[in-house]
Amino acid sequence: MSDLNKKDYNLTVDKKKCIGCGACVAICPKVFKLNKGKAEATVKKIKNVGEVLEAETACPAQAIKISK
Repeated sequence: MSDLNKKDYNLTVDKKKCIGCGACVAICPKVFKLNKGKAEATVKKIKNVGEVLEAETACPAQAIKISK
């Protein structure tokens, strides 16, 4: 996990897949919010991926993606 915190990573939410459950917002409210019933990221690049990775894993629709 320490390597993940050393680089910038891109963060995206696929609104077509998102079911609006709010799990990501509950886990990481500084990075995610609900807008019109769908999750969206309030940032596009992240360095600290700990909570964001947890939100990605918790997403039942697999709508959150963290990439290099």
